[in-house]
Amino acid sequence: MTTSTTTETITTSDHLTFGEVTVSRVVESVGSIGMTPDQFFPGTDPDAWVGHEDELRPYFLENDGETTMASTARVAMQTWILRSGGRTVLLDACVGNDKDRPDVPGWSHLRTAFLGHLAAAGVTPESVDVVVNTHLHADHVGWNTRLTDGAWVPSFPNAEYLMPAEDLEFWDPARNRTTVMGPGAHRVWADSIAPVVAAGQVTAWSGSHRIDDALTLEAAPGHTPGASILRLVSGDDEVLFLGDTLHSPAQVQDVHTSSCFDEDPAQAHLTRARLFTEAAEKNLLLLPAHFAGHGGFRVEQSGDAFRIVGWAGLTAV
Repeated sequence: MTTSTTTETITTSDHLTFGEVTVSRVVESVGSIGMTPDQFFPGTDPDAWVGHEDELRPYFLENDGETTMASTARVAMQTWILRSGGRTVLLDACVGNDKDRPDVPGWSHLRTAFLGHLAAAGVTPESVDVVVNTHLHADHVGWNTRLTDGAWVPSFPNAEYLMPAEDLEFWDPARNRTTVMGPGAHRVWADSIAPVVAAGQVTAWSGSHRIDDALTLEAAPGHTPGASILRLVSGDDEVLFLGDTLHSPAQVQDVHTSSCFDEDPAQAHLTRARLFTEAAEKNLLLLPAHFAGHGGFRVEQSGDAFRIVGWAGLTAV
């Protein structure tokens, strides 16, 4: 991909090291989300897309022969594996296999090789110490569980699962919330959240939660009430894992644009602007949950505007 920005390193890989912490990217799938920019991001400014094709194609916008605003957005379903303080932390659990998702047919009854991809990264389900769900959407909790003898059981039997308290309250079907995700969220609760709660493996947190000396979860609401980010600080390095704070580089160009999946678009905008401002001031690497390509980026700020100035050194997908 030819852009005006640079890659973080010349040699790309599937692993990055920050201080004493090693980060690996494990991809479940990557491809079109099936929505054009104005469907995925209602009210988006076309100027954030048109004229930025070098930055968007082929990793964030399909090379489908369509004009920019008629093409479909491209995303990755992926997990970040952080090895920190002698423990293995799995950040976000993708879509999962065998899940019934009639409201999102492309996620329904999948049979991916995700566990094999974890194994290739040196991770077995039993070796995971902590599972972090940055929020409780279907594509972040799917591998919390797997189907075994007709029942949903925790995929990571020795892990503590960290879930935002606000999302546990919001998505509980007993609360009967009206959400932008529709009633399909109840299925997600039944097959990917409730079984882990029943197993006694869930720790609910609010505000902030320190995992260890290097890793801290922080509230970043807007996408969901409990949406969060993970801050990595080790040695001289500081990195932010942004969850679903954004889904496309176009949201760096147009920070006001929220996805159609944001419960509170106004709050999501404030969260994005706050994090981008900090990242520009401190030259932080940002790693969103769904960025394909090189996986992450750095930003610079001019007034109220931001732009990408460098890509992470992960192998492009």
